Amino acid sequence: MAGEDLFPGFEAAWLEAPWGKAFARIGGPAEAPPLLLLHGFPQTHAMWHRVAPALARDHRVICLDLKGYGWSAAPAGDPAHEAYAKRTVGREIVALMERMGHVHFALAGHDRGARVAYRLALDEPGRVARLALLDIVPTFVQWERIAAHAGLNPHWSFLAGPHPEPEQAIRRDPDGYFEGLMRDWTGTKDLAAFDGRALALYRQGWNVPERIHAMCEDYRAGGPGGPDRAADEADMASRRSLGMPVLVLASRAYLDKGKSETALSAWRRSFAPAAEGVEIEGGHFLPEENPEATLRALRDFLAG
Repeated sequence: MAGEDLFPGFEAAWLEAPWGKAFARIGGPAEAPPLLLLHGFPQTHAMWHRVAPALARDHRVICLDLKGYGWSAAPAGDPAHEAYAKRTVGREIVALMERMGHVHFALAGHDRGARVAYRLALDEPGRVARLALLDIVPTFVQWERIAAHAGLNPHWSFLAGPHPEPEQAIRRDPDGYFEGLMRDWTGTKDLAAFDGRALALYRQGWNVPERIHAMCEDYRAGGPGGPDRAADEADMASRRSLGMPVLVLASRAYLDKGKSETALSAWRRSFAPAAEGVEIEGGHFLPEENPEATLRALRDFLAG
């Protein structure tokens, strides 16, 4: 299977998930504490390939393709965008992990995967031993930033636009669109940081029309009036917060660059008042652009 050599010693697992078939790479001792890794947009489980083998020395590591991404099933969206709401996806992942025998687990997410991760941890706090959030601020904070700074992260509004407009635009040149975003978000403004085998897997996923639609639905769920933002606002109103240890990793060249408020400050004033934070040199794709620093921060945190 393509990409096997990215995860030496890991099994390729097809799992029965509430949304259909799910794909994961799984490695590490079966008796070790479980660690679930959730990737970001527009990638797949392959983004973890430079850190997962080392993490698997001390954990049972599950690198999951999110619903609608990679090789996992991509069901159609719905008018309310509930199918791809982070609350829905989080609950489905909890059910999947239970089927695998993991009721309590550590959780790390990057980008969109981190949005699923913090929503899952807020909704199901007893499930999550430790939570690592890579290069995001809460969804409601992201929209605050977009409102305050014209032109910031225009892909959010574009992808959250009404069906089928963004899908049709992307389908004209998926490689051009997604690779353009990835270049812009790296520290070096190119694709040099990405292993060619991982890039091939990303391209394989984002050239499928159903997956393009799923990615748009993912953003629509987090868009204005969507269920993700509403869930954030409800939790802020009720002063709900994350009780487990939380690590915030932020990129110096992307998330925190030129911002008046750091990612760590945004989390501390919202859902994670006791979070610890580490800034990582490089752009948005921390585990691929700077795997050494990312791995060191994750291992130190998970061992705490």
